[in-house]
Amino acid sequence: MRHTYLLSIISITLLFIIASCGNHRFTTASGLNPKDFRQKVEGQKTGLYKIANRNGMEACITNYGARVVALMTPDRNGKLEDVVCGFSNIHDYISQSQNYGATVGRYIGRILNAQYTLDGKTYHLQANHLLGHTAHGGDPNFGARMWKVTQATPSSITLNYLSSDGENGFPGNLNLFVTYTITEDNALDIRYEATTDKPTVLNLCNHSFFNISGNLNQNIENQTMWVDADYFSTYDRNKCVTGELWPVDSTPLDFREPHLLSEHINDNYGQLNIVNGYDHAWALNHPGDDTQPAAWIYDKVSGRKMEIYTTEPAIHIYTGNGLKGKVKGKQNIYYPFRAAVCFETCHFQDSPNNPQFPSTVLYPGDIFQSHTAYKFTTE
Repeated sequence: MRHTYLLSIISITLLFIIASCGNHRFTTASGLNPKDFRQKVEGQKTGLYKIANRNGMEACITNYGARVVALMTPDRNGKLEDVVCGFSNIHDYISQSQNYGATVGRYIGRILNAQYTLDGKTYHLQANHLLGHTAHGGDPNFGARMWKVTQATPSSITLNYLSSDGENGFPGNLNLFVTYTITEDNALDIRYEATTDKPTVLNLCNHSFFNISGNLNQNIENQTMWVDADYFSTYDRNKCVTGELWPVDSTPLDFREPHLLSEHINDNYGQLNIVNGYDHAWALNHPGDDTQPAAWIYDKVSGRKMEIYTTEPAIHIYTGNGLKGKVKGKQNIYYPFRAAVCFETCHFQDSPNNPQFPSTVLYPGDIFQSHTAYKFTTE
């Protein structure tokens, strides 16, 4: 009887925490107004949720696309600044086709010709790319779906999305959970877990646009980057992966010794010319190992350093080459060319059609689990 009573108290407390996170009355260090994130999409209410640690590091999350809206981290002097691009209201997230902070799936990147074959059966997917491919899982992807908040504490939030069998052509009812936590050692920790009732493919990532300087008016070219990778995935002239991994040695994609992004980003090199900068997947030297950093980026002015830890085999790094100063984000800032860099921890594009790449198949009875952490320090 006492056990039942305690469970009831815990359940009521949990519901109170969740309700408190979405009651639109709390204040945010970023200045975001929770009321600006209140809308109805697909008959469900959107909201803004705040998680933080005792050091003052804070993230704001919306259940529209399970997105990171703001991430407040300290510089070397302890000043908190927002280090991710995004919008100050839910209307802009819905009306503008951008992946700022989104949980992207069912498959990040492209699946060529919008099809793949698994266990002798060919699956035809939604072709949402001009060349007839499936990009980022189709339209809409998980970043434009409504998620449900299933658990929340002051420092952590779990969201759930059920992707139905046949959604954008993908087989299986996929039940997906993502948990964001602000840890006491100043990391944004992201954990994914998913199950399916039919064989399917799955490749997820968080698509936050980071500018760790805290000044979203400037580009990221004067920041220093290091990547623990000897090989990268190559493109053809249409930015379709070839299935080949090339050595980074003697190329502008060699970040095994840290250097400024500006040092080689504008080199006349075929792979850079295709995408006007960096927009490639590096094959990590320690795939599956989240105990050591896969990459880091450092801003000498603010002193911030962000280390990326992951269980994924690759990290796709995109230097905001498509930003053109036309998108108005938070603080009325028009994000300039290369205003941010994305560190998309994931598998390789078009893996279902390239058996030489690590498998992205998820079978019934198995549990998909993935972990990525963006850890902040100062120097």
